[in-house]
Amino acid sequence: MRTRIISLTLFIPGALTLKDKRQIIQSMIARIRKLNVSVAEIGYQDQWQRSRLGMAVVSNSNAFLDSIEAEIIKLIETQYPVEIVETIIEEH
Repeated sequence: MRTRIISLTLFIPGALTLKDKRQIIQSMIARIRKLNVSVAEIGYQDQWQRSRLGMAVVSNSNAFLDSIEAEIIKLIETQYPVEIVETIIEEH
């Protein structure tokens, strides 16, 4: 069994209020969950232009983990007005 933990720090330049940020982050979380990935906002809850998402994926295949990771990054970069500032990947 393989586990991949992904932590993404996001910059949201278009968010002018916490409400703007929450709309974007909640939509993003809902779409990522459809990929069977556990996800939560784990940092910067009180800052309106920053967010940190934590995600966990379990599989028996590294190839599957790689494909899910790539799909998550592509989804975020192409569908949301955010910039990925930092990516931390842990494998267990």
